[in-house]
Amino acid sequence: MHTHLTEESLTQDDLTDLSLLRLDLIAAIGVKNGLPGNIFVAYLMPTGEKPFEILHHQNFYAFELDFPPFIRSLEDEMERHRVFSPDDKRERAILVSVSKRPRYEQEDSVEELKELARSSDILVLDTVIQRPKEINPRYLMGEGKMKELVINGLNKGATLLVFDQELSPSQVKATGELTELKAIDRSQLILDIFAQRAHSRDGKVQVELAQLKYRLPRLTGKGTAMSRLMGGIGGRGPGEMKLEIDRRRVRDRISLLEKELKSLSAARIQRKQRRVETGIPIVSIIGYTNAGKSTLLNSLTKSYVFVEDKLFATLDTASRRLRFPRERDVIVTDTVGFIRDLPKDLLTAFKATLEELEDADLLLHLIDASNSRFEQHIGSVENILRELHLNEKPRIIVFNKIDKISAEEANNLALRYNGVTISALDPTTFIPLLRSIEENIWPMKLAEAKV
Repeated sequence: MHTHLTEESLTQDDLTDLSLLRLDLIAAIGVKNGLPGNIFVAYLMPTGEKPFEILHHQNFYAFELDFPPFIRSLEDEMERHRVFSPDDKRERAILVSVSKRPRYEQEDSVEELKELARSSDILVLDTVIQRPKEINPRYLMGEGKMKELVINGLNKGATLLVFDQELSPSQVKATGELTELKAIDRSQLILDIFAQRAHSRDGKVQVELAQLKYRLPRLTGKGTAMSRLMGGIGGRGPGEMKLEIDRRRVRDRISLLEKELKSLSAARIQRKQRRVETGIPIVSIIGYTNAGKSTLLNSLTKSYVFVEDKLFATLDTASRRLRFPRERDVIVTDTVGFIRDLPKDLLTAFKATLEELEDADLLLHLIDASNSRFEQHIGSVENILRELHLNEKPRIIVFNKIDKISAEEANNLALRYNGVTISALDPTTFIPLLRSIEENIWPMKLAEAKV
Protein backbone atom coordinates (compact mmCIF):
# COMPACT_ATOMS: atom_id res chain seq x y z
CA MET A 1 0.00 0.00 0.00
CA HIS A 2 1.42 3.38 -0.99
CA THR A 3 0.33 6.91 -1.89
CA HIS A 4 -0.03 8.72 -5.22
CA LEU A 5 0.27 12.44 -4.66
CA THR A 6 -1.68 13.39 -7.79
CA GLU A 7 -4.41 10.76 -7.41
CA GLU A 8 -3.29 8.90 -10.54
CA SER A 9 -4.29 5.27 -11.08
CA LEU A 10 -1.94 2.31 -10.59
CA THR A 11 1.10 2.62 -12.86
CA GLN A 12 2.68 -0.09 -15.01
CA ASP A 13 5.50 -0.30 -12.45
CA ASP A 14 2.91 -0.98 -9.72
CA LEU A 15 1.32 -3.79 -11.74
CA THR A 16 4.72 -5.27 -12.66
CA ASP A 17 5.71 -5.30 -8.97
CA LEU A 18 2.40 -6.97 -8.12
CA SER A 19 3.14 -9.77 -10.58
CA LEU A 20 6.90 -10.17 -10.17
CA LEU A 21 6.93 -9.88 -6.37
CA ARG A 22 3.85 -12.14 -6.10
CA LEU A 23 2.03 -9.68 -3.83
CA ASP A 24 -1.47 -10.62 -2.71
CA LEU A 25 -2.76 -7.17 -3.48
CA ILE A 26 -1.45 -3.70 -4.24
CA ALA A 27 -3.20 -0.45 -3.37
CA ALA A 28 -2.45 3.18 -4.16
CA ILE A 29 -4.16 5.89 -2.09
CA GLY A 30 -4.52 9.26 -3.80
CA VAL A 31 -3.80 12.37 -1.79
CA LYS A 32 -6.24 15.29 -2.04
CA ASN A 33 -5.70 18.46 -0.04
CA GLY A 34 -3.45 16.54 2.32
CA LEU A 35 -6.13 13.90 3.00
CA PRO A 36 -6.88 10.47 1.46
CA GLY A 37 -8.83 10.76 -1.80
CA ASN A 38 -9.55 7.77 -4.06
CA ILE A 39 -8.05 4.30 -3.57
CA PHE A 40 -6.92 2.12 -6.49
CA VAL A 41 -6.59 -1.66 -5.91
CA ALA A 42 -5.34 -4.61 -8.01
CA TYR A 43 -4.85 -8.28 -7.22
CA LEU A 44 -3.51 -11.35 -9.00
CA MET A 45 -5.90 -13.48 -11.05
CA PRO A 46 -5.89 -17.31 -11.09
CA THR A 47 -6.71 -17.55 -14.81
CA GLY A 48 -7.45 -15.44 -17.87
CA GLU A 49 -5.46 -13.44 -20.35
CA LYS A 50 -4.57 -10.74 -17.81
CA PRO A 51 -2.51 -11.81 -14.81
CA PHE A 52 -4.24 -9.28 -12.55
CA GLU A 53 -7.57 -7.53 -11.99
CA ILE A 54 -7.91 -3.80 -11.25
CA LEU A 55 -10.82 -2.73 -9.04
CA HIS A 56 -12.62 0.47 -10.00
CA HIS A 57 -11.35 3.36 -7.94
CA GLN A 58 -13.49 4.33 -4.99
CA ASN A 59 -13.45 6.99 -2.36
CA PHE A 60 -11.05 5.91 0.36
CA TYR A 61 -13.63 6.42 3.14
CA ALA A 62 -16.28 4.33 1.36
CA PHE A 63 -13.93 1.48 0.39
CA GLU A 64 -14.56 -1.86 2.10
CA LEU A 65 -12.64 -5.13 1.63
CA ASP A 66 -12.44 -8.01 4.11
CA PHE A 67 -8.85 -8.87 3.23
CA PRO A 68 -8.17 -12.30 4.90
CA PRO A 69 -11.21 -14.24 3.52
CA PHE A 70 -10.84 -12.52 0.12
CA ILE A 71 -7.22 -13.66 -0.24
CA ARG A 72 -7.98 -17.15 1.09
CA SER A 73 -10.70 -17.66 -1.50
CA LEU A 74 -8.39 -16.31 -4.24
CA GLU A 75 -5.61 -18.71 -3.26
CA ASP A 76 -8.06 -21.62 -3.22
CA GLU A 77 -9.15 -20.65 -6.73
CA MET A 78 -5.51 -20.51 -7.88
CA GLU A 79 -4.84 -23.98 -6.48
CA ARG A 80 -7.83 -25.38 -8.39
CA HIS A 81 -6.44 -23.99 -11.64
CA ARG A 82 -2.96 -25.45 -11.18
CA VAL A 83 -2.16 -28.09 -13.81
CA PHE A 84 -0.07 -30.07 -11.33
CA SER A 85 -0.49 -31.55 -7.90
CA PRO A 86 1.25 -29.83 -4.96
CA ASP A 87 2.79 -33.25 -4.23
CA ASP A 88 4.38 -33.36 -7.69
CA LYS A 89 8.08 -32.69 -7.06
CA ARG A 90 9.14 -32.55 -10.72
CA GLU A 91 10.70 -29.44 -12.24
CA ARG A 92 8.00 -27.30 -13.90
CA ALA A 93 9.11 -25.58 -17.05
CA ILE A 94 8.11 -23.05 -19.67
CA LEU A 95 9.72 -23.78 -23.04
CA VAL A 96 10.96 -20.72 -24.94
CA SER A 97 11.98 -20.36 -28.57
CA VAL A 98 13.37 -17.02 -29.80
CA SER A 99 14.56 -17.19 -33.39
CA LYS A 100 14.30 -15.62 -36.83
CA ARG A 101 13.54 -19.03 -38.38
CA PRO A 102 10.12 -19.55 -39.99
CA ARG A 103 7.41 -20.18 -37.41
CA TYR A 104 6.69 -23.73 -38.62
CA GLU A 105 10.36 -24.63 -38.06
CA GLN A 106 10.21 -23.13 -34.58
CA GLU A 107 7.04 -25.09 -33.80
CA ASP A 108 8.65 -28.35 -34.97
CA SER A 109 11.71 -27.67 -32.86
CA VAL A 110 9.61 -26.82 -29.78
CA GLU A 111 7.63 -30.07 -30.21
CA GLU A 112 10.93 -31.94 -30.09
CA LEU A 113 11.99 -29.86 -27.06
CA LYS A 114 8.77 -31.04 -25.37
CA GLU A 115 9.80 -34.65 -26.01
CA LEU A 116 13.25 -33.95 -24.59
CA ALA A 117 11.64 -32.39 -21.52
CA ARG A 118 9.45 -35.48 -21.09
CA SER A 119 12.54 -37.68 -21.34
CA SER A 120 14.10 -35.65 -18.53
CA ASP A 121 10.92 -35.97 -16.42
CA ILE A 122 10.07 -32.26 -16.63
CA LEU A 123 6.47 -31.07 -16.43
CA VAL A 124 5.88 -28.61 -19.30
CA LEU A 125 3.44 -25.86 -18.26
CA ASP A 126 3.54 -23.67 -21.36
CA THR A 127 5.47 -22.83 -24.54
CA VAL A 128 6.42 -19.37 -25.81
CA ILE A 129 7.49 -18.80 -29.42
CA GLN A 130 8.79 -15.43 -30.57
CA ARG A 131 10.21 -14.17 -33.88
CA PRO A 132 11.77 -10.79 -33.05
CA LYS A 133 13.09 -8.41 -35.69
CA GLU A 134 16.38 -8.33 -33.81
CA ILE A 135 17.75 -10.84 -31.30
CA ASN A 136 18.44 -9.17 -27.96
CA PRO A 137 22.09 -9.98 -27.14
CA ARG A 138 21.37 -9.89 -23.40
CA TYR A 139 18.16 -11.92 -23.05
CA LEU A 140 17.44 -13.14 -26.64
CA MET A 141 14.01 -11.47 -26.30
CA GLY A 142 13.37 -7.87 -25.20
CA GLU A 143 13.31 -7.01 -21.49
CA GLY A 144 9.57 -6.23 -21.60
CA LYS A 145 8.79 -9.61 -23.20
CA MET A 146 11.06 -11.28 -20.69
CA LYS A 147 9.10 -9.72 -17.81
CA GLU A 148 5.85 -10.94 -19.39
CA LEU A 149 7.39 -14.39 -19.62
CA VAL A 150 8.37 -14.31 -15.95
CA ILE A 151 4.90 -13.15 -14.85
CA ASN A 152 3.36 -15.97 -16.90
CA GLY A 153 5.80 -18.46 -15.37
CA LEU A 154 5.17 -17.32 -11.82
CA ASN A 155 1.39 -17.42 -12.34
CA LYS A 156 1.65 -21.01 -13.54
CA GLY A 157 4.09 -22.09 -10.84
CA ALA A 158 7.13 -22.60 -13.09
CA THR A 159 10.56 -23.33 -11.61
CA LEU A 160 12.53 -23.51 -14.84
CA LEU A 161 12.90 -21.80 -18.24
CA VAL A 162 14.17 -24.02 -21.07
CA PHE A 163 15.39 -22.18 -24.17
CA ASP A 164 15.41 -23.93 -27.53
CA GLN A 165 18.41 -21.84 -28.57
CA GLU A 166 21.88 -22.13 -27.07
CA LEU A 167 22.48 -19.49 -24.40
CA SER A 168 25.84 -17.83 -23.89
CA PRO A 169 27.25 -17.73 -20.34
CA SER A 170 26.34 -14.03 -20.05
CA GLN A 171 22.76 -14.70 -21.25
CA VAL A 172 22.29 -17.46 -18.66
CA LYS A 173 23.54 -15.10 -15.94
CA ALA A 174 21.43 -12.11 -17.08
CA THR A 175 18.27 -14.21 -17.51
CA GLY A 176 18.68 -15.81 -14.10
CA GLU A 177 19.20 -12.44 -12.41
CA LEU A 178 16.16 -10.87 -14.09
CA THR A 179 13.75 -13.78 -13.68
CA GLU A 180 15.06 -15.46 -10.51
CA LEU A 181 14.16 -18.71 -12.29
CA LYS A 182 16.66 -21.34 -13.34
CA ALA A 183 17.41 -20.92 -17.05
CA ILE A 184 18.92 -23.69 -19.18
CA ASP A 185 19.19 -24.26 -22.92
CA ARG A 186 18.58 -27.21 -25.22
CA SER A 187 22.19 -28.41 -24.95
CA GLN A 188 22.10 -28.52 -21.17
CA LEU A 189 18.79 -30.40 -21.26
CA ILE A 190 20.26 -33.04 -23.59
CA LEU A 191 23.34 -33.33 -21.37
CA ASP A 192 21.05 -33.86 -18.40
CA ILE A 193 19.22 -36.68 -20.18
CA PHE A 194 22.54 -38.31 -21.04
CA ALA A 195 23.65 -38.01 -17.40
CA GLN A 196 20.51 -39.92 -16.33
CA ARG A 197 20.76 -42.63 -19.01
CA ALA A 198 24.48 -43.48 -19.22
CA HIS A 199 25.18 -46.77 -17.44
CA SER A 200 28.36 -48.22 -18.96
CA ARG A 201 31.78 -46.87 -17.99
CA ASP A 202 32.21 -45.62 -21.56
CA GLY A 203 28.94 -43.70 -21.44
CA LYS A 204 29.55 -42.18 -18.01
CA VAL A 205 33.02 -40.94 -18.94
CA GLN A 206 31.79 -39.45 -22.22
CA VAL A 207 28.85 -37.67 -20.58
CA GLU A 208 30.90 -36.28 -17.69
CA LEU A 209 33.54 -35.03 -20.14
CA ALA A 210 30.89 -33.29 -22.25
CA GLN A 211 29.29 -31.71 -19.17
CA LEU A 212 32.56 -30.35 -17.84
CA LYS A 213 33.53 -28.89 -21.22
CA TYR A 214 30.09 -27.29 -21.47
CA ARG A 215 30.20 -25.83 -17.97
CA LEU A 216 33.80 -24.61 -17.85
CA PRO A 217 33.18 -21.32 -19.73
CA ARG A 218 29.93 -20.86 -17.78
CA LEU A 219 31.76 -20.52 -14.47
CA THR A 220 32.50 -16.88 -15.31
CA GLY A 221 30.82 -14.39 -13.03
CA LYS A 222 30.47 -16.96 -10.25
CA GLY A 223 33.92 -16.65 -8.75
CA THR A 224 36.40 -19.46 -9.17
CA ALA A 225 34.22 -22.12 -7.59
CA MET A 226 31.28 -24.21 -8.70
CA SER A 227 29.42 -23.65 -5.44
CA ARG A 228 26.44 -22.07 -7.25
CA LEU A 229 25.87 -25.03 -9.56
CA MET A 230 22.39 -26.18 -8.75
CA GLY A 231 20.98 -29.67 -8.34
CA GLY A 232 18.10 -31.08 -10.37
CA ILE A 233 17.66 -30.47 -14.09
CA GLY A 234 20.87 -29.10 -15.55
CA GLY A 235 22.78 -29.95 -12.38
CA ARG A 236 23.23 -33.71 -12.53
CA GLY A 237 26.58 -35.35 -13.05
CA PRO A 238 29.98 -33.92 -12.18
CA GLY A 239 28.64 -30.82 -10.45
CA GLU A 240 27.21 -33.00 -7.69
CA MET A 241 30.46 -34.84 -7.07
CA LYS A 242 32.58 -31.85 -6.06
CA LEU A 243 30.77 -28.55 -5.94
CA GLU A 244 33.80 -26.59 -4.82
CA ILE A 245 36.33 -27.58 -7.48
CA ASP A 246 37.80 -24.56 -9.19
CA ARG A 247 38.70 -23.99 -12.83
CA ARG A 248 42.13 -25.58 -12.58
CA ARG A 249 40.71 -28.75 -11.07
CA VAL A 250 37.97 -28.84 -13.70
CA ARG A 251 40.66 -28.77 -16.39
CA ASP A 252 42.59 -31.48 -14.55
CA ARG A 253 39.45 -33.60 -14.43
CA ILE A 254 38.86 -33.05 -18.16
CA SER A 255 42.45 -34.14 -18.88
CA LEU A 256 42.01 -37.25 -16.72
CA LEU A 257 38.73 -38.20 -18.43
CA GLU A 258 40.27 -37.73 -21.88
CA LYS A 259 43.06 -40.14 -20.93
CA GLU A 260 40.52 -42.65 -19.63
CA LEU A 261 38.54 -42.27 -22.85
CA LYS A 262 41.69 -43.11 -24.85
CA SER A 263 42.21 -46.18 -22.67
CA LEU A 264 38.61 -47.30 -23.23
CA SER A 265 39.07 -46.62 -26.93
CA ALA A 266 42.14 -48.87 -26.96
CA ALA A 267 40.05 -51.65 -25.40
CA ARG A 268 37.46 -51.18 -28.16
CA ILE A 269 40.22 -51.46 -30.80
CA GLN A 270 41.28 -54.78 -29.27
CA ARG A 271 37.70 -56.06 -29.41
CA LYS A 272 37.50 -54.86 -33.00
CA GLN A 273 40.65 -56.77 -33.93
CA ARG A 274 39.19 -59.96 -32.47
CA ARG A 275 36.04 -59.45 -34.55
CA VAL A 276 38.13 -58.80 -37.68
CA GLU A 277 40.06 -62.02 -37.04
CA THR A 278 36.83 -64.00 -36.89
CA GLY A 279 35.77 -62.43 -40.20
CA ILE A 280 32.20 -61.76 -39.00
CA PRO A 281 30.61 -58.77 -40.81
CA ILE A 282 29.28 -55.90 -38.70
CA VAL A 283 25.90 -54.25 -39.30
CA SER A 284 25.25 -51.03 -37.34
CA ILE A 285 21.76 -49.64 -36.75
CA ILE A 286 21.77 -45.84 -36.87
CA GLY A 287 18.98 -43.28 -36.89
CA TYR A 288 17.25 -40.42 -35.17
CA THR A 289 16.56 -40.91 -31.49
CA ASN A 290 13.37 -42.89 -30.71
CA ALA A 291 13.22 -44.39 -34.21
CA GLY A 292 13.08 -47.90 -32.70
CA LYS A 293 16.72 -49.03 -32.98
CA SER A 294 16.82 -51.00 -29.72
CA THR A 295 13.43 -52.60 -30.47
CA LEU A 296 14.74 -53.74 -33.87
CA LEU A 297 17.91 -55.15 -32.31
CA ASN A 298 15.82 -57.09 -29.78
CA SER A 299 13.48 -58.47 -32.46
CA LEU A 300 16.25 -59.39 -34.91
CA THR A 301 18.48 -61.15 -32.40
CA LYS A 302 15.85 -62.34 -29.86
CA SER A 303 17.71 -60.47 -27.12
CA TYR A 304 16.76 -57.86 -24.54
CA VAL A 305 18.08 -54.31 -24.66
CA PHE A 306 16.23 -51.69 -22.59
CA VAL A 307 13.44 -50.05 -24.62
CA GLU A 308 11.28 -47.04 -23.73
CA ASP A 309 9.19 -44.60 -25.75
CA LYS A 310 11.41 -41.64 -24.90
CA LEU A 311 14.20 -39.74 -26.63
CA PHE A 312 17.63 -41.20 -25.79
CA ALA A 313 16.15 -44.10 -23.80
CA THR A 314 19.37 -46.05 -24.44
CA LEU A 315 22.86 -44.58 -24.80
CA ASP A 316 25.18 -47.53 -24.41
CA THR A 317 26.21 -49.40 -27.53
CA ALA A 318 24.92 -52.98 -27.62
CA SER A 319 26.16 -55.77 -29.95
CA ARG A 320 24.40 -59.06 -30.68
CA ARG A 321 24.96 -61.91 -33.12
CA LEU A 322 22.45 -62.61 -35.89
CA ARG A 323 22.54 -65.93 -37.78
CA PHE A 324 21.60 -66.19 -41.46
CA PRO A 325 20.97 -69.35 -43.51
CA ARG A 326 23.97 -71.35 -44.80
CA GLU A 327 25.74 -70.99 -41.42
CA ARG A 328 26.58 -67.30 -41.82
CA ASP A 329 26.59 -64.76 -38.98
CA VAL A 330 26.72 -60.98 -38.61
CA ILE A 331 27.25 -58.77 -35.57
CA VAL A 332 24.40 -56.26 -35.19
CA THR A 333 25.20 -53.14 -33.14
CA ASP A 334 22.79 -50.53 -31.75
CA THR A 335 24.24 -47.00 -31.50
CA VAL A 336 23.25 -43.83 -29.64
CA GLY A 337 20.44 -41.97 -31.36
CA PHE A 338 21.09 -38.82 -33.37
CA ILE A 339 19.27 -35.53 -32.97
CA ARG A 340 19.41 -32.17 -34.69
CA ASP A 341 21.69 -29.59 -33.09
CA LEU A 342 23.41 -32.26 -31.00
CA PRO A 343 25.65 -30.34 -28.54
CA LYS A 344 29.17 -30.08 -29.99
CA ASP A 345 30.79 -31.14 -26.72
CA LEU A 346 28.58 -34.22 -26.66
CA LEU A 347 29.30 -35.11 -30.28
CA THR A 348 33.03 -34.74 -29.60
CA ALA A 349 32.82 -36.92 -26.49
CA PHE A 350 30.79 -39.62 -28.24
CA LYS A 351 33.00 -39.66 -31.33
CA ALA A 352 35.00 -42.46 -29.76
CA THR A 353 31.84 -44.58 -29.64
CA LEU A 354 30.58 -43.43 -33.02
CA GLU A 355 33.97 -44.35 -34.51
CA GLU A 356 32.78 -47.93 -34.21
CA LEU A 357 30.57 -47.11 -37.18
CA GLU A 358 33.77 -46.92 -39.26
CA ASP A 359 34.22 -50.66 -38.67
CA ALA A 360 30.71 -51.46 -39.87
CA ASP A 361 30.36 -53.23 -43.21
CA LEU A 362 26.81 -51.93 -43.53
CA LEU A 363 24.65 -49.24 -41.90
CA LEU A 364 20.90 -49.65 -41.37
CA HIS A 365 19.46 -46.12 -41.33
CA LEU A 366 16.25 -46.60 -39.33
CA ILE A 367 13.52 -43.98 -39.78
CA ASP A 368 10.25 -43.55 -37.89
CA ALA A 369 7.79 -43.52 -40.80
CA SER A 370 4.94 -42.42 -38.52
CA ASN A 371 6.70 -39.19 -37.49
CA SER A 372 5.53 -36.18 -39.48
CA ARG A 373 9.05 -34.71 -39.25
CA PHE A 374 10.84 -37.79 -40.63
CA GLU A 375 12.32 -35.82 -43.58
CA GLN A 376 14.06 -33.40 -41.21
CA HIS A 377 15.24 -36.40 -39.18
CA ILE A 378 16.79 -37.95 -42.30
CA GLY A 379 18.59 -34.66 -43.01
CA SER A 380 19.95 -34.45 -39.45
CA VAL A 381 21.31 -38.02 -39.59
CA GLU A 382 22.91 -37.37 -43.01
CA ASN A 383 24.59 -34.22 -41.63
CA ILE A 384 26.08 -36.10 -38.67
CA LEU A 385 27.30 -38.90 -40.97
CA ARG A 386 29.05 -36.26 -43.08
CA GLU A 387 30.68 -34.79 -39.96
CA LEU A 388 31.94 -38.27 -39.10
CA HIS A 389 33.07 -38.85 -42.74
CA LEU A 390 30.76 -41.86 -42.98
CA ASN A 391 28.44 -40.61 -45.71
CA GLU A 392 30.04 -42.96 -48.28
CA LYS A 393 29.49 -46.06 -46.11
CA PRO A 394 27.05 -48.59 -47.66
CA ARG A 395 23.65 -48.29 -46.03
CA ILE A 396 20.06 -49.43 -46.29
CA ILE A 397 17.18 -47.03 -45.71
CA VAL A 398 14.71 -48.78 -43.38
CA PHE A 399 11.31 -47.26 -42.58
CA ASN A 400 10.06 -48.50 -39.21
CA LYS A 401 6.62 -48.34 -37.50
CA ILE A 402 4.65 -49.05 -40.70
CA ASP A 403 1.93 -50.48 -38.44
CA LYS A 404 1.09 -46.82 -37.67
CA ILE A 405 0.63 -45.72 -41.30
CA SER A 406 -1.34 -47.02 -44.31
CA ALA A 407 0.07 -49.74 -46.60
CA GLU A 408 -0.09 -47.35 -49.56
CA GLU A 409 1.95 -44.72 -47.70
CA ALA A 410 4.52 -47.35 -46.71
CA ASN A 411 4.88 -48.57 -50.31
CA ASN A 412 5.30 -44.99 -51.56
CA LEU A 413 8.08 -44.35 -49.03
CA ALA A 414 9.90 -47.53 -50.05
CA LEU A 415 9.75 -46.53 -53.74
CA ARG A 416 10.67 -42.89 -53.11
CA TYR A 417 13.76 -43.64 -51.01
CA ASN A 418 14.63 -47.05 -52.50
CA GLY A 419 14.33 -48.52 -49.03
CA VAL A 420 12.55 -51.29 -47.14
CA THR A 421 9.64 -51.04 -44.71
CA ILE A 422 9.24 -52.92 -41.43
CA SER A 423 7.55 -52.89 -38.07
CA ALA A 424 10.19 -53.66 -35.45
CA LEU A 425 7.43 -55.20 -33.31
CA ASP A 426 6.47 -57.67 -36.06
CA PRO A 427 9.29 -60.06 -37.16
CA THR A 428 7.14 -61.28 -40.09
CA THR A 429 7.91 -57.94 -41.81
CA PHE A 430 11.68 -58.56 -41.70
CA ILE A 431 12.02 -60.75 -44.82
CA PRO A 432 12.79 -57.88 -47.27
CA LEU A 433 15.23 -56.35 -44.75
CA LEU A 434 17.12 -59.63 -44.19
CA ARG A 435 17.29 -60.23 -47.93
CA SER A 436 18.67 -56.73 -48.47
CA ILE A 437 21.32 -57.27 -45.75
CA GLU A 438 22.40 -60.50 -47.42
CA GLU A 439 22.60 -58.87 -50.84
CA ASN A 440 24.81 -56.08 -49.46
CA ILE A 441 27.16 -58.25 -47.40
CA TRP A 442 27.47 -61.38 -49.50
CA PRO A 443 26.61 -60.22 -53.04
CA MET A 444 29.01 -62.61 -54.85
CA LYS A 445 28.00 -65.65 -52.84
CA LEU A 446 24.32 -64.91 -53.36
CA ALA A 447 24.86 -64.54 -57.11
CA GLU A 448 26.68 -67.90 -57.20
CA ALA A 449 23.88 -69.52 -55.18
CA LYS A 450 21.28 -68.24 -57.67
CA VAL A 451 23.29 -69.69 -60.58
